[in-house]
Amino acid sequence: MKVRLIVGERVKSFLESLAPEPRRKLWRAIKELSEEKGDTRQLEGKLAPYWRLRVDRMRVIYDQRAMKGERILVCFFADYRATVYSVLEQLLSSGLIAELTDASGKEGGRSKLSQREDKEGPPGTRRVRKGEDQD
Repeated sequence: MKVRLIVGERVKSFLESLAPEPRRKLWRAIKELSEEKGDTRQLEGKLAPYWRLRVDRMRVIYDQRAMKGERILVCFFADYRATVYSVLEQLLSSGLIAELTDASGKEGGRSKLSQREDKEGPPGTRRVRKGEDQD
């Protein structure tokens, strides 16, 4: 299946705020997501529909969708581990993540691929279980 990678404005802003070496490392890891590489896990709780990519102390949160035979990865938030999950929960509850609004204007726009992978997870990754450390 063809994979398309969409990098949101918040992720681009975070990348621009980094020093050159961490920026290169994070950008390389984001690009490798389309090749199903990287340290990825599905999140839990309120963030269960989403996935995270871990690169050192940084995290990129993304959603997976399927559209017209194409797998779409939407990287919509990035920050350091210490704050990424709490800030993301606040932004999601406020409806401030524009990348997660589908063409019809409905929040979440969850695809069948995303819903199935919520249960199974993609090949090569494992789901974070309740009680486990997320990282």
